[in-house]
Amino acid sequence: MSAVRCIGVSRIFRQGEHEVRGLDNVSLEIEKGEFVCLVAPSGGGKTTLLNAIGGLDRPDSGEIWVAGTRIDTLGKSALAEMRLNHIGFVFQAYNLIPVLTARENVEFVMQLQGVSADERQHRADAILAEVGLKGLEDRRPAKMSGGQQQRVAVARAIVSEPAMVLADEPTANLDSHAAEQLMELFVALNKKHDTTFIIATHDPRVMSYAGRIVRLLDGRIVEDVRQEAA
Repeated sequence: MSAVRCIGVSRIFRQGEHEVRGLDNVSLEIEKGEFVCLVAPSGGGKTTLLNAIGGLDRPDSGEIWVAGTRIDTLGKSALAEMRLNHIGFVFQAYNLIPVLTARENVEFVMQLQGVSADERQHRADAILAEVGLKGLEDRRPAKMSGGQQQRVAVARAIVSEPAMVLADEPTANLDSHAAEQLMELFVALNKKHDTTFIIATHDPRVMSYAGRIVRLLDGRIVEDVRQEAA
C-alpha cells in the first residue's frame, strides 16, 4: 500500500479576477518509508501540495489517498482524526505552545489521543532523549535555541508513531550546523521507524539527504528523480 497517492490533483486560488493554479493536475505516488523532498521556487506549489497531502487544504479536483484512505472527501471530524493519528507535522515556525515545557508540548498530541498521563510522560521523555534533548524536558521554548525548539517540534510530530511526517521548510530558521543536525535526525528516524518523510524545501542542504526529489514549477511536476542520499 502506498503511503500517499495523488491522482490529477488541482488547486486554484483566486486573486481578484485572476486565477492562479497552485496545483495543476498533479499525480504522484510515494511508498511507505520513502524520504522525499518537494522542491519548487516560491509559489511553485510545494507547500500547496504538502498541505493537500496533510489534509490542511482541499484540492478543487482530483483524489488524495493517505495510507489507503481517500482524504479529500472526508468530513472535518474524520479528517482531523486522520491527521491526529496518522500524520505528524513539522512547521518552519515550530508552532510550540510558549507556556508549556518541552515535555508538555510533546505530550499535547497524546493528550488529544486520550493516552494516560503516565504513558504520555514516559513516551515524551523517551522521544526527547532520542532527539538529543535529555535533561531539557522541563524547559520552555523561550529558554531554548532555535535548533532545540525544532527538535521539540520533531519529537511532538513523531511521538505517536505516525505513518508519515510532513515538514514545511524545516531548516529555514536554522543555522548550518543546526540544519545539518536536524536532517541527520530525520534520516535516523526515517530508518529506525520506517516513517515516510515528505519535506517541502528549496534548501540544497535538505535535498542532499533525500532519496527522491520531486520538482514542481507553476503547480506542475517537472522532474521526479531518485538519488543516493548524503
